[in-house]
Amino acid sequence: MFWVFKTEPAECSIADIEAAGSAGVVWEGVRNYQARNFLRDQVKTGDMVLIHHSSCAAVGIAGVATIIAEAFTDPSQFVTDSLYYDPKANADKAPWVAVRVGFVRKFPRILPMADLRAIAGLAEMQLLKKGNRLSIMPTTNAEFDLVLLAAKA
Repeated sequence: MFWVFKTEPAECSIADIEAAGSAGVVWEGVRNYQARNFLRDQVKTGDMVLIHHSSCAAVGIAGVATIIAEAFTDPSQFVTDSLYYDPKANADKAPWVAVRVGFVRKFPRILPMADLRAIAGLAEMQLLKKGNRLSIMPTTNAEFDLVLLAAKA
């Protein structure tokens, strides 16, 4: 499958994923149930991921990653000084999951939303739909390929 993972680059950027090397990074802190369900139930090892930088000066798709470890208990839910701490979580009831993401490639430039919207084949891409705020969302193989093609331009 193919995915878009949205991240704030100050927290975890495509460069951070690259710097992590073969160990990859733990993609933690997802606190939306629909996005969690995608991570828990559908994201699989080997899936390809478009990394989308958000809440920053250069919003857009920054590169490609891959899933190197499927869903496991998100450790950040237990860390009291973490932004993602969940006081209701415990060893018996740990609702949040994380995955491990590995680097594939960084794009020569960020692909801004305006550029993506100008590509006819991306009209139905979930990322581009008004009001879509999910941090994890599926995308099609065709949409993924169109983004890769746009990144080469």
